[in-house]
This record gives sequence, C-alpha cells and structure tokens, in this order.
Amino acid sequence: MDPGEKQRRKQIKAALAKKAADDFERSLPTSRSNFTKLFDHLDALLGQRGCDHTNSLANAFLRDLMIENSDEVVAWMADHGGYCDCEILANVEEYFE
Repeated sequence: MDPGEKQRRKQIKAALAKKAADDFERSLPTSRSNFTKLFDHLDALLGQRGCDHTNSLANAFLRDLMIENSDEVVAWMADHGGYCDCEILANVEEYFE
C-alpha cells in the first residue's frame, strides 16, 4: 500500500469515528453532564446499598434533577443495556468513556 492510500484510509477512519461520536451525542435524551451526575450518584449509592435490580435510584435522581423526559432517558438507558441501577453503571457508563 502506498503512503497516499494509507493516509486516505486514516482520514476515512477518522471521519467515520467522528460521525459515530456526533450521532451518539445527538441520540442522548439528556445532556452528557446529567448522565455523568447520574453515574456518580449511582456509584456512591450502590456502594452503600447494593442493587435491588430495579432502576429506582436512577428514577429518583432524574426526578430530583427535574428531568422532564425521564421516561425517555430510562428507555434510552435500557436500550443500551441499563435495565437496573447496577447495569446502568456496568453497561451504559462505558458509552461515555
């Protein structure tokens, strides 16, 4: 492979990665900041209480933040593997890393 082709492939790969990142950001039903706060909150509480295999902690936190579309946020997290509070941390948080 000649150097020009290698560079072209790098550019295509970078453009595809940027598009995927942009698409992900547009898919978020609330701000990245709200998700970060939620993950921190769950991390602290699950360490103390453990998981009851519901998303009750996440729901309460979203209500406290007065997120109007909390049902949409919960559905989005479930679509990304977060069916309960501990799965939100295990599966959803990794999308934000």
